[in-house]
Amino acid sequence: MKKLLYRKYPFDPSIKNHCIVAFGLAIWVFIFLFYTEPFDVNQFKDDEMPLYMSLYGLLVGTCYLVFIPIQEILFKKYKENWYVISEILFLLTYVIISIIAARLFYLYAVVPGEPYPYTLGYHLKAILIPAFLTILPIVIFGRFAFGKYKNKKTEAKKIEIKGEGNYEGLRLLFNDVICIQSSDNYIEVFYLNGSILKKTLIRNKLSVIANEFPELLRTHRSYLINPYHFLQWKTEKSKLFILLFHHIEVPVSKTYQNNVKSILNSTTE
Repeated sequence: MKKLLYRKYPFDPSIKNHCIVAFGLAIWVFIFLFYTEPFDVNQFKDDEMPLYMSLYGLLVGTCYLVFIPIQEILFKKYKENWYVISEILFLLTYVIISIIAARLFYLYAVVPGEPYPYTLGYHLKAILIPAFLTILPIVIFGRFAFGKYKNKKTEAKKIEIKGEGNYEGLRLLFNDVICIQSSDNYIEVFYLNGSILKKTLIRNKLSVIANEFPELLRTHRSYLINPYHFLQWKTEKSKLFILLFHHIEVPVSKTYQNNVKSILNSTTE
């Protein structure tokens, strides 16, 4: 069960796309209320019905937007990964708070001062829970669709650092690569997984990778770096080094020194 809850779930952190989900929710709620008329419509005038139904839609959509910071907290907590449990926690929180908001709106805006409003039990059983059971699939589908689309675009942008023969390689975004170090018949790839530094050993030659990915910069016969992660220069005992993100220190040999300085200085100007 725990393994299932911590399985990765498609997720798009884009605020723009979540605004689209919220707008879709507001429209759907209005349509649902307009056609099902779950309230005692005799208490509204003809021109009041569309207003109150629109306000309910706005309320549900606004609740969704208000809780976007919660998913941001969860996203950062899990180091920019999104899991099944993250989605469940967000949806549960959203539904509970939205139900509370809808109840308060009913009591203080729809029937203020009425002596016999719907009891909480009846309101939940007859109106709120059935309404949210129709709303929730829309939320789930919208979030899942945007998440899958984002994952698909991300996969398309990934590069593959291949292993020789049948040895496994590594697929990742180019800017997640920090540097690559030669290690006999292997290369050691230093890369980011979210915000975590990882290392993977792959059977291949550094010269092959250098030819395949000319965007990587040769600093030493045993090192390739991604200029994107350059931080600063360092000199120690007359030897030149480059400091990269995550405190990775890479030597610069005299053979490549002029070229490395020219490229890195031009990219940081």
